Amino acid sequence: MHDGRVRVLRTRLRWDEAPNTTKVARVAKSPTDRLRAVREIAERITSSHGLELFDLQFRRESVGWVLRIVIDKITDSESEQTDGENVTVEDCAAVSMDLSAVLDTEVTFEQHYTLEVSSPGLDRPLRGLGDFERFIGRRAKIVTHELVDGQRFVSGRITAVRDRTIVIEDGKTTRHVPASAVARAQLEVEI
Repeated sequence: MHDGRVRVLRTRLRWDEAPNTTKVARVAKSPTDRLRAVREIAERITSSHGLELFDLQFRRESVGWVLRIVIDKITDSESEQTDGENVTVEDCAAVSMDLSAVLDTEVTFEQHYTLEVSSPGLDRPLRGLGDFERFIGRRAKIVTHELVDGQRFVSGRITAVRDRTIVIEDGKTTRHVPASAVARAQLEVEI
């Protein structure tokens, strides 16, 4: 089953193995400094394409090391995202090409890695009240730190966000979930 994400993958060599390039002495950075530099570069490049950096991960997976960049469209709290405003394969490809070129010159990685640029997907995580406001009218699943109406799991349609509280309706019940109680949340895929 397709998860609704669009992805562009690009395998990268270690800087000292790249063909036909001049080896440039670079200052060795700690992993934390390296990720901070990658985040700054990714934010700069995504914003130049009218996008925003949603998430960044660098981790070892079964295929080897993966640098995963998740991009999203920039929206303000007063506009709602429509089907025409989703991240496209072309967006991912453009960011991937630009990011790859800059990373090759500005950041040293000690291992081979695959650069993956993708969208958050149809079941995207919701991070903060802004995301809940942006997706009013959509279905969401919320797991809480504390009981809300006797439950730690709430599922239903986001109907409002008021006074740092998310209002969820499931057809029978309306629940008011304090933002401070949310452990994690994501959209539900609607077909």
